[in-house]
Amino acid sequence: MKDSSINSREEILTRLKAAARAPVGPRPVLPPAREYALDAAQMQKLFVEQLKAQGGVAHSVSDSAALRAKLAEICRQEGISRAMAATDEVVETLDLKAWGAAAGVEIFLASDFPERNAYTQAVFDQVQAGITGADFAVAESGTLVLVHNSRQPRLISLAPLIHFAVVPVQRIVPTYEVALEKIFSAGSYPSQVSLITGPSMTADIQATPFRGMHGPQKLVVVIVETW
Repeated sequence: MKDSSINSREEILTRLKAAARAPVGPRPVLPPAREYALDAAQMQKLFVEQLKAQGGVAHSVSDSAALRAKLAEICRQEGISRAMAATDEVVETLDLKAWGAAAGVEIFLASDFPERNAYTQAVFDQVQAGITGADFAVAESGTLVLVHNSRQPRLISLAPLIHFAVVPVQRIVPTYEVALEKIFSAGSYPSQVSLITGPSMTADIQATPFRGMHGPQKLVVVIVETW
């Protein structure tokens, strides 16, 4: 029996070594993903459908003024009085500090907390929502792509119970490949990139789906038609 096991082992190793030396043919050419054939309106429609299928909420507004009105409306509905905002190139143009003063929402920025522990405590315990822009929105899966840096701290999209994401419509792309190619061909590599598909969800506890265990319980995306 022992000799038989040794022989079988040697036979398997011999086959594996021979396979490793065998020439590898070209991989088959895959047909292009159907999302590449979609126009802008179709990509937006698909993104919204996929986002909702993953438990996210989508709103479409005409411009930045309508966006501010929609944010005020949602904050009233959700009882949000304090939020942490990023200062990425999308959000920075909205002057959310002034907007919040008029809408009854106190807006904080990471720069308001020079000491890191104070910022961490604020983003976890003192605010009810995080507001960010998005670098890309992927139509094929309803996924947001956020490139993190000092203007887009990662915790703002991860720690508060509600994540508001502002997406200019032209940032909707058909597939992951398009978004990642644009990010990693820009000449410098980001330290972190988040791919966010719906609110945080886990089924680790007795296979029961549960939202908000490791991140936001709600993901609200506002698509802006004219930016």
